[in-house]
Amino acid sequence: MNESEFSELVSSLTPHESADTVNTYRNTVSIACPACDRPFDDLVVCEGEYDSLELSKVLDLCVTTVDDDVLLFTHQD
Repeated sequence: MNESEFSELVSSLTPHESADTVNTYRNTVSIACPACDRPFDDLVVCEGEYDSLELSKVLDLCVTTVDDDVLLFTHQD
């Protein structure tokens, strides 16, 4: 995914949480995941060199990168 595609994607999502170098966006319009083509629930953007996530539920994850950021697409089903 390039920077332009990333910017377009994020502009279509709803900001949800932000903590230090981790930002979460909700997919309220059922955009397809770029990795598996199924709608994803949330996009988690990890911008730090090292980031830690505390997950409260079991999720399927699809992963890609843009520049040095890691993008996690979550799927609850």
